Formats: sequence, structure tokens, C-alpha cells
Amino acid sequence: MIATLKNAFKVKDIRKKLFFTLAVLLVYRLGAQIAVPGINAGALTKIGSTGLISILDTVSGGGLSNYSIFAMGVSPYITAQIVIQLLQMDIVPKFVEWSKQGEVGRRKLNQWTRYLTIVLGLFQAIGITAGFQVLSQYGLVKNPSVTTFVTLGIILTGGTMLLTWMGEQITDKGLGNGISLIIFAGIIARLPSGVKEIWTDQIINNTPADRWKGILFMLALLALIVIVVTFVTWVQQANRKIPIQYTRRVTSAGDNSYLPLKINVAGVIPVIFASSFIVTPQTILMAFSKSHGSDGWYIALTNIFSMQKPAGIALYTILIVLFTFFYAFVQVNPEKVAENLTKQGSYIPGVWPGKGTEKYISGVLMRLSTVGALFLGFVALLPQLAASIWNLPQSIGLGGTSLLIVVMTAIELVRQINGLMMKREYVGFIRGDLNKK
Repeated sequence: MIATLKNAFKVKDIRKKLFFTLAVLLVYRLGAQIAVPGINAGALTKIGSTGLISILDTVSGGGLSNYSIFAMGVSPYITAQIVIQLLQMDIVPKFVEWSKQGEVGRRKLNQWTRYLTIVLGLFQAIGITAGFQVLSQYGLVKNPSVTTFVTLGIILTGGTMLLTWMGEQITDKGLGNGISLIIFAGIIARLPSGVKEIWTDQIINNTPADRWKGILFMLALLALIVIVVTFVTWVQQANRKIPIQYTRRVTSAGDNSYLPLKINVAGVIPVIFASSFIVTPQTILMAFSKSHGSDGWYIALTNIFSMQKPAGIALYTILIVLFTFFYAFVQVNPEKVAENLTKQGSYIPGVWPGKGTEKYISGVLMRLSTVGALFLGFVALLPQLAASIWNLPQSIGLGGTSLLIVVMTAIELVRQINGLMMKREYVGFIRGDLNKK
């Protein structure tokens, strides 16, 4: 990756894209330090560690702990994306029609995603602020009133919309997927505080006799991270090559043409989706914490949606698995793939064109998604189980999610840079050949 970035800086166009991306991420990190007015952010540290705080702090890069204008991160936008994509599954006919209209339809769907982001963001911002105000005995909001909560909701929603716009600018004018890179930057920015937390818990707070155990634990953790990073990189780059043949001679097609399908087609999106889906119920439950905190239904629901409880960990893993299957078919639409192959005059050997090809690709996609879902679930679940069994800090529990996001985002970024450099080499080769003629 370092060698790729070094070579990329030598190319003017790629260098400009890199600087643009870094500049936007720098603005994001500066904004994450700007506290919302009228908030006593120190009150959050006295509430204690909760699953909601940990999740939101992960996706917002520590913005919640500062209660900054980016405290919610891009969580409402991701949730809105999930809802809009679900509505395209033959639920809202207009959305289904737009999904088949190419670029024009995509723009319309993106506009509706933004509208829904504003609604969800406002609801989530007011709910989180009111919930933390109830939980905090020290007063999170300095002058609590309906007007204050609505104003804070508008500010936090505006921060989310600004982040969403910044992510779109990175996607259009920079490198990589903007939303994923914003989450990536937030996670990387929290690494020093995460390492300090583990060091304090395992070394500083231990007795001198037990400190050697803490040192061994940190070495084992480092070794595990290296193994998981290697494993994630290997699986993420693996793909199934479906052979393709052409009914007529195609100049651009080689002798060994194939349709590549990655084992983990959905990428990191299911992990982000699952994290966002856990946030909403916790936001709602926070409003009832004082009046119904001792009720059986409240305790049961809190355990189900808590990332620190076995039921919550199981739900989180199930959501990752379900979203993996769902998003795989969103990314690779078997019907469209079969239609495109027919238009190109190509086919899969031994498979009938049209419906037969669609059915075959759907079967392959189901098998690949099964492996991908198990892979994502295992990597996300392992640190959660370790945190629960050995009573480790919550940051360890979310380490699997963070690691998946960081590694997969980095892989996609490097892949895009390599693609741009390869494209430039081909363009240079063609121009040189034309100049000779």
C-alpha cells in the first residue's frame, strides 16, 4: 500500500485527487473538535460506557465524546440508504422504476435518500440528546427546553448532511468511497486513545505482579490483529471467475474471458448497516430509561440491543449475515447481468442464456454470499465474545467492526489507485502508438 501511494504521488491527476481527499478528511477532523453550543460534553464521561456511545463514537470518529457538530457521523445517512434500498425491492413501484433508469434514476433515489436522512437525523439527534440528558445526573444540556432540543437537533442534523456532502465530493472528485473513507478516518483518529485505554487497563491499573500478564495480552492482541488483517485481505481479494464465451468475434475480448464475482461481494457495507440498525432502537429506549428502567420489557429490549450482552452480540451478527445476502444482490443484480451478457453476444458455457443465466448467477451468488456472511460474522463476532468473556473494554468489542472497515476501505482505495495508474499507462501507450503512425 505504501509503495502504491508513493507511485501515485508521481502522477499529477492522482496526486490532485489524493490531496483533495486528504483536505476533505482534514476538514472533517477539525469539525469533529467543534463542540455544539449549550452542551456540557463532560457529562457524557460520567454516564459510563454504553453500547450506543461506543457505536456512535466509532462511526463518528470520537465526535460524540466531544459532542461536536459531527456527533452522529454518517449514521442517519446509512440508515436512510438501507430503507431506500429495501423500498426498491418491489415495495414502492416508483423507486423500482427509478432503479432501472440508470444515472437519472440514481440521482432521484439519492435525492430521496437525502430527504430521509434529514428526517432520521433530526429524530435521532433529538432522541440521543434527550436520552443522554435523562441518563446524565450532571446535565448534558445546560438550559433544557423544547426549543433547545430542537435547535440542537437541527445543528447535529446539519452536521450529518455536511458530512454526507463531503463524502459525495470525495467519491466524485477524490479517491475511494467517500462515506467509507470518512468512517475510516474517524476510526484511525481514535486509534491512539484506544491503545491508551487498553494500556491503562492492562498495564497501569494492574498490580506489578500482574503486569506481565497485561504485556502478554497486548502481544497476543497484536498478533491476532496481524492474523485477522491478513485473513481479511486474503478473503476480500478472492473471487470466483465464471468463464464467458462469445457467439461472435469481439476484438476487445481475450481468449480467456471471465466474469469475476468476489467472495465477499457486499464488502464492508453490511457491517456498517448492522451497526447503524442497532443505534435506532437504543435511541428510542433511552427516552424510557427513567420511567420504565426497572420494567421487565425494558430490561429485555435493552439486553437485545446492547452490544455488551450475548443477545445483542447475536443480533448484531445475524444482521451482518442478512445484510450480506441482501446487499450482494443489490451490488450484483443477476437479471441485469444476464441481460447485459445477452446484449454483448456472450454466454456462460453449459448455461442457457436469459433466465438460465440469471438462475445460474443467482445460485453462485448465494453460495459466495454464504461464505462472505460467515466471514464477516466471524470477524465481527470474535472480538465481541472476547470482550464479554474476559470483561475487556468496549473498544475491544468493536475492534472487529473497526478492523473490517479499515482493512476493506484501504483495499478498495489501493485497488482504485492501481486502476487509475493502469488506465494512465494504457492511455500513454495508445497515444505513443498513434504518434508513431
